[in-house]
Amino acid sequence: MTRTARRNRRMSQVSGVGAAALLALSGCSSSGSDSSVSASDSASGKISGDVTVFAAASLKESFTALGKQFEKEHPGTKVTFSFGGSDSLAASITGGAPADVFASASPRTMKIVTDAGDASGAPATFVRNELEIATLPGNPDKIGSLADLTESGLKVVLCDKEVPCGAAAQKALDASRLKLTPVSYEQDVKAALTKVELKEADAAVVYKTDVRAAGDKVEGVEFPESADAVNDYPIALLKDTQNAEAAKAFIALVRSAEGQKVLTEAGFLKP
Repeated sequence: MTRTARRNRRMSQVSGVGAAALLALSGCSSSGSDSSVSASDSASGKISGDVTVFAAASLKESFTALGKQFEKEHPGTKVTFSFGGSDSLAASITGGAPADVFASASPRTMKIVTDAGDASGAPATFVRNELEIATLPGNPDKIGSLADLTESGLKVVLCDKEVPCGAAAQKALDASRLKLTPVSYEQDVKAALTKVELKEADAAVVYKTDVRAAGDKVEGVEFPESADAVNDYPIALLKDTQNAEAAKAFIALVRSAEGQKVLTEAGFLKP
């Protein structure tokens, strides 16, 4: 079955109210504010039902917290998350996987979805993220720079080059004219970090937010080249959403002062 056929079948299941919401969305402008919802809509108590959010793995802790907050503010709603590598999530969306919101770790992976016509309106950047080296607790190998990762005998893990954290790491290495052959390429940033936590690797290049979330399981080492590879995180309402109002309200929470506080406390940078 083609993606178009799958989409048409899903659309036929949408209720009259959902269809009306989708028609209203089609008239939105392409500005970054398309995904917002008014305070009056939120306060009216009309937000209900399920919301499915596909989000980059590095957003797991922050978005899980925001999901609980959203459900508390809107009784009768349920937020379901699918976390993973942004490239894999984008492929699932363009392949017809049902979802309401996509939060990607890079504009490149978001573009896969927008180019396929699966987003409603223009995506909006809501945070940025910077790389950091994760080492074993106490940094026993005395890693102090990106160049140190190229030392022989050191087991280093990177995210796959198609994943935003992997692409960013490669960009930082290229900018420093360093060549690094990792012991493995992992499917997402959490998988790369886990290798260090389990002592299967001596170090990994991940995001600062993931180092912070890991607590005392790893130790973070900053490196100046990370400034050349900061990733913007865009978020978008998906065209085939079956709960447009709730999806828009979740995006509004992410972009609100409340949401930004949760994200910056996790180590994310403001857009």
